[in-house]
Amino acid sequence: MISKQKLIHLLNDIESYCVERTISTDNMDKFCQAICAFSNDISGSGKSGYLILGAYDSGKLSGLKVDDKLLLQIANIRTDGNILPQPVMTVEKFIFDDGDLLVVEVQPSELPPIRYRGRVWVRVGPRKSLATEAEQKILTERRLSHIRTFDAMPCIGTSLADLDIPIIKKEFLPQAVAEDVLAEDKRSIEEQLSSLGFYDLRYNCPTCGAIVLFGRNPERYIHGSYVQYVRFKGKSKASDIINEFKFSGNLCKSLVKIDNFIETSVSQKRPIPISVLREETVSNYPYWATRELLMNAIMHRDYESNAPIQFYEYDDRIEVLNPGGLYGKVHRDNFPNVNDYRNPFIAEAMKVLGYVNRFSRGVNRVQKELIDNGNGRATFDFKLITAFKVKEKISKKYLEEGFGGEAEQDVEAITPTVTPTVTPTVTPTVKNLIDVLEAEMSRYELQVKLNLLDKMHFLDSYLNPALAQNLIEKTVPDKPNSRLQKYRLTSLGVALKKNHK
Repeated sequence: MISKQKLIHLLNDIESYCVERTISTDNMDKFCQAICAFSNDISGSGKSGYLILGAYDSGKLSGLKVDDKLLLQIANIRTDGNILPQPVMTVEKFIFDDGDLLVVEVQPSELPPIRYRGRVWVRVGPRKSLATEAEQKILTERRLSHIRTFDAMPCIGTSLADLDIPIIKKEFLPQAVAEDVLAEDKRSIEEQLSSLGFYDLRYNCPTCGAIVLFGRNPERYIHGSYVQYVRFKGKSKASDIINEFKFSGNLCKSLVKIDNFIETSVSQKRPIPISVLREETVSNYPYWATRELLMNAIMHRDYESNAPIQFYEYDDRIEVLNPGGLYGKVHRDNFPNVNDYRNPFIAEAMKVLGYVNRFSRGVNRVQKELIDNGNGRATFDFKLITAFKVKEKISKKYLEEGFGGEAEQDVEAITPTVTPTVTPTVTPTVKNLIDVLEAEMSRYELQVKLNLLDKMHFLDSYLNPALAQNLIEKTVPDKPNSRLQKYRLTSLGVALKKNHK
């Protein structure tokens, strides 16, 4: 609020675009027009405006005595609904020997034009008047420039401690900024992130996009920021659930897990003979197309919703449902040829990390890959309004007669028969696998538990040696590549695990 010393200075100065003096106490129209005009700040000065009650134009005090009734009457202007959007203002009483002053300080609005009873008032020099068309256009354009997308908004209540700074410095900044520029940049991490749109210096906190991308616990502040995977045994949600998994945590970490999960657990491959000497490898769901559809959901979803992205797999299809319908310029008649971004900063970060391209051609490539693989075109549901659903059917080629459930043997299936010794010697990697294996676990669950991303390394160094030494066994041994395949300890593995403890 204005200080008494500055108020005295304003009284001794002439009226200007940011000061209006009056001796009236009951001309509410005049007061509201002045507050509306100060809020619109047509000059773009960014300075507060001051309505001073109890002073003549000359600056001399009128001898006004400000009581609680007058204070309340003026303060109520903010919320009486006549000035919209509501102005940002404070009201204060100042006492002088020659009388009191009531000062209304009005801050320029970030959402102009502000209207009083439907009319836009502006202040030009020391006078106020109704805005012209040109002035209203200026205010409207200023409003658009101030409106931020959700991912650019400050996440109030958070601090730098809520971000995983090591992963930002190690994984993101080296890909987002040229190496020589980064080496010469001596700014603080707050300033570096602010230049990329991930930190708000005004509020001294990360943006919502930064919490989603790099937060230590994003769900604490953005409750729906995770992907829910469910595998149903059937063709509807009424079917039994075979498997479920929650991909939570910041995107910088979870995108890697999601990518690996689609490749190793969702997209299953098998050979289809197309001639006597040739085979064609076909997937039930092509890896890249499925990945692209899910990445698009993560990029375009409405993060203000508390609902997660639903990644549901049925016997005959996959469905991806993300909160938030078509956005901005995009509507059902121009989709997918026109693109717009609900979360531009998250989209740019995902491009930097290599998960999307932002060339507005991903859906077209998805459709081509699905058709080539025998899945048919993905179908998009626009009827949900507040959500967006895409369906991907299982490949007909993958289900062709003669290959119903028996896929080609991969490296997992090559399990030599070994007569176990009473006390086998195991490598450290096999020991780690034995230690983390609880009850029955899938290959993907074991990889996650061991924090391993490379499938071949996991198979070569962990899984196959453990199978070869008869320390673990498959739960579906007659179908080595079954999608329901899991692993459990043998009696020898249990004994070995007990000896390790």
